[in-house]
Amino acid sequence: MTDNETTPATGAPADGAQAPGAAGELERARAEHTLEQQLEALLLVADEPLSIVSLATATDRPVREVRRAVDLLANDYAGALDGPVRGFELREVAGGYRFYVRETLDPVVSDFVQQQTPARLSQAALETLAVVAYRQPISRGAIASIRAVNVDSVVRTLVGRGLITEVGHDGETGAILYGTTDTLMGHLGISSVEELPPISPLLDDGLEGFEHESF
Repeated sequence: MTDNETTPATGAPADGAQAPGAAGELERARAEHTLEQQLEALLLVADEPLSIVSLATATDRPVREVRRAVDLLANDYAGALDGPVRGFELREVAGGYRFYVRETLDPVVSDFVQQQTPARLSQAALETLAVVAYRQPISRGAIASIRAVNVDSVVRTLVGRGLITEVGHDGETGAILYGTTDTLMGHLGISSVEELPPISPLLDDGLEGFEHESF
C-alpha cells in the first residue's frame, strides 16, 4: 500500500477496553498538561470538525469548561489576547471545531503545495480519486468503506493537489463531503462528471462498491 494506507488493526480487546497500562498513561497525560494543550493536540490530529461534547469526552472535562477553553484558543490564535496573529485559525464549522490555514495565507500554501507535489499520483490516490469522481459528494468514511483501507493521507494528498475539494457536510453526521474540482476536469479533458465513462464495464461484477449508483 502507498500514501500511508493502513488496514484496520487487529488484536485489540474485543470489548473495547484499554490495553493494560493505557488508562494510567492517559491519566498521567491529562494531569501533566493543561486543558488548552490537550485540546490543541486533539484538534491537530482531527480530520473532521470536533464538537464541544467530543472534546469534553476526550479530555474528561465539563462541557462548559471546554467551551471556554476553545473560545480562549480561538481568540489567542486571532491575536486578540495581546499575542501575534497565527498563520492558522480555529474555525467553527458543521457543529464542531477544526484548524484551518488562515485565509490570507492561502496563496502561500497553494504555491508551496504545487512546488512540492510530484507529478504522478500513486495507485492508491488514483483509486480514491475514482471513488470520489463516481460517488460524489462522498465522505472520507464512505470512501474508506468502499476501499476497505484508511484513506486519510490519500484524501489529504488529493485535496492538496487541487483534484478534490470540500463541497459540504453530511446533514446527519457533520462529516465533510468531497467532490471533484474543475482542475481535475481539465486534466481529464472533460467539462463535467457526466462525461465520465460508465463504471460498470470496468468492474468484475459491474456493481461492486457502486450498488446504489446509476450511470
